[in-house]
Amino acid sequence: MATRTTDDHERAAAGLDFEEEPGAHEHGPEAFLNEIEEMLPDAWREQIKAFPIVSVVLGIGVGVFLGMKKSEEIIAAGTSFVSAAAMANVTQVMDRMKKE
Repeated sequence: MATRTTDDHERAAAGLDFEEEPGAHEHGPEAFLNEIEEMLPDAWREQIKAFPIVSVVLGIGVGVFLGMKKSEEIIAAGTSFVSAAAMANVTQVMDRMKKE
């Protein structure tokens, strides 16, 4: 029987005990795209695999339509996403510098 150390207990209490979960190592756009893929029904996934060019054209059409109608909100969301990713990278660099 394995014993848990104080560090393990503190990590679990702080919500840091998530490495065993699938997808826990994914960050940024990869995690976002995987979440979108998980939301799609299986029938849609099969259609996308069967007709990839039609899916891309449809995606571009929806993107242009949303860009024309909601451009300010999309730019704000994109800017927020990019700045959050940049801050996450800065935090990682600062943590590495503290450890060295």
